[in-house]
Parts: sequence; structure tokens; C-alpha cells
Amino acid sequence: MTIFGRYHSYESCGTVDGPGIRFILFLQGCLMRCQYCHNRDTWDLHAGKLISVDELMKEVVTYRHFMNATGGGVTASGGEAILQAEFVRDWFRACKREGINTCLDTNGFVRHYDQTIDELLAVTDLVLLDLKQLNDQIHKNLVGVSNKRTLEFAKYLDKKQIPTWIRYVVVPGYTDFDDDIHKLGQFVTTLSNVEKIDLLPYHKLGAHKWETMGEEYKLKNVNPPTSKSLSHIKTILENYGLVVKY
Repeated sequence: MTIFGRYHSYESCGTVDGPGIRFILFLQGCLMRCQYCHNRDTWDLHAGKLISVDELMKEVVTYRHFMNATGGGVTASGGEAILQAEFVRDWFRACKREGINTCLDTNGFVRHYDQTIDELLAVTDLVLLDLKQLNDQIHKNLVGVSNKRTLEFAKYLDKKQIPTWIRYVVVPGYTDFDDDIHKLGQFVTTLSNVEKIDLLPYHKLGAHKWETMGEEYKLKNVNPPTSKSLSHIKTILENYGLVVKY
């Protein structure tokens, strides 16, 4: 039976969602409600377009030269890619048959650990895991759900020894408190599979999407973090022996 993926769009030569030049598929649907989301139009589980793995691979292989030359590959992003785990698994399997590197960009909001999740991880070369905030109350206010499932998934990736990069969006007044940064450092040091932490400065580039959809962008008065703030957070995390980039 052919499994179709529901996607929003794709980027053929991405450079910020994994190593090298990457083909990035933005899958449709997400259960988190991040107030700073720059892909607000990907939340709807029933929107987007349908595509089969065969159709997708015909597009992907045309960029193989650029991916191979730069150590790149494909990235399943979103929305939330893991909501369509069966489709991403089948896509990644097709990529592995072609010798193409695979990367899963996820918020880790896994509701059920079943065979499909294990089969997906078995063909995943790298996971980009978004840790939004270690303080669960702030996480609920900022994202709409608890961080418990994401932290459980982080531990599961460690158990499976899947290479992982942690992504942490620095939102002034929400995720830049010293105490929470220390909690982040303490948690990540318990994981042996994390290669680095990427600090992602908050920005307003997606605010217009909220306005277009007739919704209020609640963080419109929040400015991006300063270089001094990012450097301070980087220093705290490095004191835990972690590799930190921004």
C-alpha cells in the first residue's frame, strides 16, 4: 500500500537544517503551539499537498550532486515530521538505498513508542531535537504543552544512540533565564549522544504569517537577543563541557 505524505513545501538547497546542502521537506501538521513559530501555516493537520515517496525521490535525486559534494542530504522538517512517521520512514528508507544522508528535525512530541518509531530511527542518521524550555511551566505557557514527552524522547534517542543536535531558541524574557540555562546544561550532560547545542536567536520573520491568518502575534514586542546575551548563555553551557554554536 502506498503511503502518502502531507506536506507544506520543500527547499531544495537548505543550509541551516543539518550538515551540508540539504533537500528539506516541510511536512504539514503540528500539535505544539509555539508563540514564536515562524511556520504558523504548517499547523493544520489537514492542509497542504499529498505526495508519494516515489514522486518525492524523483525530485530529491536531481540534487544528489550538491548534497554529496557538501556532506549534505535530506531533512524531514515541519510542522512536525514525526506526526507522519510512516511516510518519513519510507522516504528515509528510499534515501538510504540511494546513499543519501537523512536527518529528522523534530520537537520530540512522541505520543506512542511503537515499531514505526524504531523503524524510522533505524534509517535516521541525525536528529535535530528542539528543546524549547526546561522549566515546564514556562514551556506550557510558551508552547501550549508540557515538555515531558520531548525530554522522554531525548532520553530515548540516547538509549538508541542516535546522533543528535539540540536546538534551543533564545527568546528574551522566555528562555534566557540563567537558572533554566543551567537546567538545560545539566540535562544534556546526562545524554551521551548529543554532538552539540545550536542556539537559535529568536526572530520575527514569520510574524506576517500570523497576521495573514487573522491571528495575533503575541511576541510582537519581543526583540531578538543581543550578542552579549547569546555569548553569556554559550559560556554557561560550555562550562558543562558542551559544544555550543550560534
